[in-house]
Amino acid sequence: MSEPETVTVEVNGHPCRVWRAGAGPKLGFLAGLGGLPRWVPFLDRLAERRTVIVPSIPGFPGATGHRVLDTHLDWLLAVRQLLLAAELDGADLAGSSVGGSFVAEMAAIWPASVRSIALIAPFGLFDEKDPPTDPWAQRAKDVAGLMCADPEHWTKLKEVPEGANSVEWPIEQNRANEAAARAFWPLGNTRLEKRLPLIGAPTLLLWGEQDRVMPRSYAKRIADALGGRSEIRVIPAAGHLAELDQPDEVAAAILGWTSG
Repeated sequence: MSEPETVTVEVNGHPCRVWRAGAGPKLGFLAGLGGLPRWVPFLDRLAERRTVIVPSIPGFPGATGHRVLDTHLDWLLAVRQLLLAAELDGADLAGSSVGGSFVAEMAAIWPASVRSIALIAPFGLFDEKDPPTDPWAQRAKDVAGLMCADPEHWTKLKEVPEGANSVEWPIEQNRANEAAARAFWPLGNTRLEKRLPLIGAPTLLLWGEQDRVMPRSYAKRIADALGGRSEIRVIPAAGHLAELDQPDEVAAAILGWTSG
C-alpha cells in the first residue's frame, strides 16, 4: 500500500488529521465505526483514479475535539468545518456507516457542498420493527464479527502497528468508539429520514450482503425518500464495513458512480 500525505487542520480549536493521495478530481471519504487508524487497500483503489482526501472526524483516530460536541447540530457543524478545511467543498463524497450518515447530512443541509455521494450502510434511521444492532452493547470479542463478514479484516485494522505507542494505541481506539457513541447513541437514530428528501445529489447506496448492524431494508427506505437519482447495490461476502471486506468491488462501484 502507498503512504498518503498527512496534514492537520483545526476544528473548534482541536486537531484533525487529513490524508491525501492520488491524482485527479477530488473524492472525499468519511470513515465508519472505529475510524481509520491506518491506511487501507480500499483507499489505494480509490487513489488509482482520484485525489482521495480522508479527513478524520473529531474523536476518530488522528483527531480530537469530540467532547466539545454536545448536540447533533454541533456534530454537523463540526463535520462541515472539517470538510471545508480539507478543501472538499463541492466535491464528490463517500462515507461508510456513521461517516455515511454525515455525508448524507451534508448533502441535505448544504446541497451545493457536494457533487454526488456514495453511502455505505449509513446510520441515522431507526425502525422498531427492524432495528439496527447496537454496536455499543457488544462484548469486545464479538465486535470484529459484527463489523466485517471476515472478522480478520477488522482485527488487522486494529492491530498495533510496528513502532506505535502500545499505551496510546488502545486509548485512541477507545476514543473513536466513544466519539461515535456520543454522536449516534442511542441506536444511531438521528432522524435522518426527515432530511432525505432534501438530498438532490445523485446517491449510490452500498450494502454488505452480510451486514449485521444496519438492516438491508433501510437501503430501500433511504432510496424511496431521496429527492434525487439513486441506485442500490448489494456487495456479496461483505459485512457492515463493506469497504474492508471487499475493497476492490466497493471502490469500483464508487469510482463508477462519481465519474459521471
